[in-house]
Amino acid sequence: MSQRNQSAGKAAKITYWIATLWLALGMVATGLVQLSKGKGGQGGLDMVTHLGYPAYLLTMLGVWKILGVVALLIPKSPLLKEWAYAGFFFLMVGAIFSHIAVGDAAVEIFPSLLLLILTIVSWYFRPLSRKIIQQAPAINVGDTAQATQLVNH
Repeated sequence: MSQRNQSAGKAAKITYWIATLWLALGMVATGLVQLSKGKGGQGGLDMVTHLGYPAYLLTMLGVWKILGVVALLIPKSPLLKEWAYAGFFFLMVGAIFSHIAVGDAAVEIFPSLLLLILTIVSWYFRPLSRKIIQQAPAINVGDTAQATQLVNH
């Protein structure tokens, strides 16, 4: 591996972990507020009811956020990670559109937008071991035995 590729790989790994840890912190913080039925703050009871959602939604959101963070941080289980990323993506897009629908100012939309960006950055820079589809080994075109073995595997 060349010096340039090694540096790029290291930068991608650092970017992944920074984005993932900030995402985890944000999701755990808001998830705990929701589980405790906290009134104020991002994702709290006052905000959720202001957006027109019922209070019981807080428990589901809080549980899903905590479980999603666990899924992202545990080793292996790439399919579970994809579901967590998808859940975070749809949750944050829904939050952004909910704020827009009720006419909230940009300052109210920013936390959801930040978590959406962190979700996308974490997903994009995730290591190969945390992806569902891993790179297939290179096949020598003339090596039919190797190609047949891979197809039958």
